[in-house]
Amino acid sequence: MLRLGMIQYLEGDCREVLPTLPAKSIHCCVSSPPYWGQRTYLPDGHPAKHLEIGQEPTVKEYIDTLVGVFRQVWRVLMNDGTLWLNLGDSYADKDSAQAAGVKPGDVIALPWRAALALQADGWFLRTDIIWHKPNPKPESVKDRPTKSHEYLFLLSKRKDYYYDVDATREPVTSTGSARFGKQWHSTVGTGAQSRRLKSAAQRNHPLGKNKRSVWSVPVACFPGAHFAVFPRELIRPCILAGCPKGGIVLDPFAGSGTTAVVAEELGRDAVLIELNPVYVAMQKGRNAVQSVLNAPGETAASTADPPGPALPGPSRPRPGEQALLWDDL
Repeated sequence: MLRLGMIQYLEGDCREVLPTLPAKSIHCCVSSPPYWGQRTYLPDGHPAKHLEIGQEPTVKEYIDTLVGVFRQVWRVLMNDGTLWLNLGDSYADKDSAQAAGVKPGDVIALPWRAALALQADGWFLRTDIIWHKPNPKPESVKDRPTKSHEYLFLLSKRKDYYYDVDATREPVTSTGSARFGKQWHSTVGTGAQSRRLKSAAQRNHPLGKNKRSVWSVPVACFPGAHFAVFPRELIRPCILAGCPKGGIVLDPFAGSGTTAVVAEELGRDAVLIELNPVYVAMQKGRNAVQSVLNAPGETAASTADPPGPALPGPSRPRPGEQALLWDDL
């Protein structure tokens, strides 16, 4: 079994590291794999360059690779575990259309193609969540709307799984009393109709309404580095709903380590897998500073991330490739 009360930093190709983890040892997986054909994360000449996921010649090969990775995630997940998967999309141009299997100008629809492939491989595809970005990357397009969302998929190993609905409830913004007010007085004592028109205040759950499937979360950046990261507020409900306190969260594409930061804040443990040693070092430094900020007697009011080491080679935007209009985490 994995040791509790810790964050594990595992450097290497997730396809080689995942088979070394114990079966049914993880409660929840939250991850955003590298997007196909958008960015290379390792400098030329790096010995692990050929292992980069996202650089496959075709979309089919990329999706096949993801299915293989998450087949190993299935193995390490507990039977009631969940997978929360963020994937971005892109448009095909004349150079990428053939590799994507679409026409130039088509949206590739990669998130849904990957989700359906995972479903075909045995996963239960429970829901799609729209990550709405209030601060999307500006686009100079004139023949379609500016893209301001990505997909987050909730998948499970079986139909019944761990899901803490109360942990992510949202405030009720309207009781509906104005809608039912007049009818309420005129239908008291009329049986079924009266019961049907009870005030919304009586019908609502005391902790609030069930979380909706559109999450408005600004794109975030990691100070000290030039790439976008998982916004904390995108990860938080996934862990709250999908992992019990004291449980273990896995991210096989850990990047800057935001999944572990949020897991630690919420009283969960984490296992991070990352191919790039620079990012592994960044994760360790980032979480060390976060632990000091959250220590007893210290203030945790600031949620800004500490600066990380300079990154060699190309910058790494993930998820939601973003160059402008950054917001703090």
